[in-house]
Amino acid sequence: MQLRLELFVKAPETSLDFYRRVLGFEVQGSASAEYTMLTNGDAVIAINSRSVLSSDHPLRVETGERAGIGVEIVLSVDDVEDAYRIAKASGWPVSDLALQPWGLRDFRLSDPDGYYVRVTSRHSS
Repeated sequence: MQLRLELFVKAPETSLDFYRRVLGFEVQGSASAEYTMLTNGDAVIAINSRSVLSSDHPLRVETGERAGIGVEIVLSVDDVEDAYRIAKASGWPVSDLALQPWGLRDFRLSDPDGYYVRVTSRHSS
């Protein structure tokens, strides 16, 4: 089994810029305003325009509602210091790199639509 995450976003070009520039994802195939697949290692995130959802679709977000409530996107990386340096250098707001009680180091940020992302080391340091 492999997981592919599909995010429905307000402005696909803004989200594509975020995932590429801040988190190091690369476009697979061709990018479009409706659907673009991004990968980084084994992580796969597809960016979809919210506008493609029908008005009665359960994933449709109403104006003023936050997307992604109750979901945390966890990205495990080999070198969390390097990922943190790249994210910080992008100018995007990120938390401090912190050692968690369970022994892994991580940092956290929210994407342009408010999806919550935790970038964590794979192994305790």
